[in-house]
Amino acid sequence: MWRRQLLRRLFPSPATGVTSAPPSPFLRHLSTSSTPIPTPATSLASSLASALTALSTTPPPSTTPDAYFSLHFSDVRPTNALLAEALELSPPATSRAAADLFRFLVRCRSLHPSDGALAPVVRHLARRRDFPAVRALIQEFPTALGPATLDAYLQQLARAGRPTDAVKVFDELPEQLRNREALTLLVSALSAEGFPSHAERAAKKVANEIFPDDNICSLLVSGYANAGKLDHALRLIGETRRGGFQPGLVAYNAVLDCVCRLCRKKDPLRMPMEAEKFLVDMEANGIPRDAGTFRVLITNFCKIRKTEDAMNLFRRMGEWGCSPDADTYLVLIRSLYQAARTSEGDEMMTWMRSAGFGDKLDRKAYYGFIKILCGIERVEHAVKVFRMMKGYGHTPGVKSYSLLIEKLARHNLGDRSNALFREAAARGVPVAQGEYNIDKRYVKAKKEKKVKKRLTLPEKMRLKSKRLYKLRMSFVKKPKRRMIRG
Repeated sequence: MWRRQLLRRLFPSPATGVTSAPPSPFLRHLSTSSTPIPTPATSLASSLASALTALSTTPPPSTTPDAYFSLHFSDVRPTNALLAEALELSPPATSRAAADLFRFLVRCRSLHPSDGALAPVVRHLARRRDFPAVRALIQEFPTALGPATLDAYLQQLARAGRPTDAVKVFDELPEQLRNREALTLLVSALSAEGFPSHAERAAKKVANEIFPDDNICSLLVSGYANAGKLDHALRLIGETRRGGFQPGLVAYNAVLDCVCRLCRKKDPLRMPMEAEKFLVDMEANGIPRDAGTFRVLITNFCKIRKTEDAMNLFRRMGEWGCSPDADTYLVLIRSLYQAARTSEGDEMMTWMRSAGFGDKLDRKAYYGFIKILCGIERVEHAVKVFRMMKGYGHTPGVKSYSLLIEKLARHNLGDRSNALFREAAARGVPVAQGEYNIDKRYVKAKKEKKVKKRLTLPEKMRLKSKRLYKLRMSFVKKPKRRMIRG
C-alpha cells in the first residue's frame, strides 16, 4: 500500500484537478514522467488525450497501458460523452492506445460496453485505417455492436476503398443485427462512396430475407447517378416502378444532375433540352419539382456560364410553389460575381439575408466571393465585400488578408496594401511579408518632355528657302480646270 502511495506522489495523475504543493527537486529528478503537472483548468478529456499521446510516443513508456491508466486514472468515472470528447482531442496516431483505454474503462472503471461507447472508438481507429484493431474490438465486445458502431465501421471501410470488406462485414453479422436497418446502412455507405454495383449485388443477395424498400431503391439510384452511370440509374428506376415502388425525389434530382453533368461534358448546348425532357418524364410519373430540382438546374447553368438562364429559373421558382435554399443563393452570387455583375450579386446577398439564410454567409463564403472578384480584377469591389464581412462580425483569416494585400500591391495601390498588412498584424493574423511586382497595366506611363532643339545655320537656311518658295508660289496664278469633252 505504501508503495502505491509513493508512486502516486512520484507520478501525479493528469486527471486530478486538485491543487497541491509542487514536488521537491529530488522527487522531480526521480520521476520518469515527462508530462507537466496539469493546471486546475485542464479538463479531464484533454488529460485523457494527452495520456493517449504519451502512450503513442516513440519510445513508449516502460509500463503497460493498463498499469499506466490504473496509475493516473484510477478514480475516473467514465461516460460515453467523456470518451468521445477525449478521442476527438487525440491525434489519429493514438488508435491502438484508444483501444487499450476502452478496454481499461470497461474492465476496471465499470464502463458499460454499449453501442454509444464503442462507436467513437471505432471511428477513431478507422481514421488511421486500423481495421484489424476494429475487428478485434468487435469480436471482444460483441454485445456492444449496434447501429451506430456498424454505421461508422461500414462508412470508413467504403471510404477507404474496401467495398468487398464492407459486404463481408454485413454477411458476418449475427442474425438479430442482420436486418433492414443494417442493409440500409451498407447500401448508403457504398453508394455514397461510389460503389453502387457492390451495394446492388448485396441487396439482391439478401432480397429473399430482406426485401428492398423505397429508401434502399432511392439510395441505389442516387449512387449510380452520382457515379455518372446514367444507364444503370434509369434501368433501376424502371425495375423499381415495375416492382410497385417509386423512387424518391432525391433519386430523381440525382439522375437530373447526372444528365446535366454528362451534357456539360459532351455537348453543353444540349443540356437545356435534355433536362427539359427528363423533367417532363418526372411530371408524367407524378413527381413534382422541389427546391432541390431547381438547385440542380441553376447550379449546372451557372457552371456553363449561362447566368441569365439561371436567373430566369430563379425568378420562376414561385410558379411551382418552391423557395430557393441557401445553396441556390450562394451559387447565384458566385455566378453573378464571375460574370462581373457585381451590383446584382450584392442585391442577391441582400435577398439571401432577407430570406433568413444570413448564417450561411460565413467567413468561408465571403472568402470565396473575394477570391472570385480578385480573379476578375475587381479589387475595389473585393475590398467592399471584405469590409462587409467585417461589418457582419466575421473575422477575416490569413487567406483573405494575403489575397487582398497581394492584389492591391499588384494594382499599384501600395499604401492601401501596407495599411491592410498593418491591420492584419494588429489583429494578430500571421500574414507573411512578400515582395510583389506591379502589373504593367496599372503603371502610368511617363510623358516625355519635348526639348526644343537648337538648329544649325545650314538647317536655318533650308527652312528659310522653303518658306520663301512657298510664299512665291502663292502669287502664281493657278490654271483653271476645264472639262474635257469626250
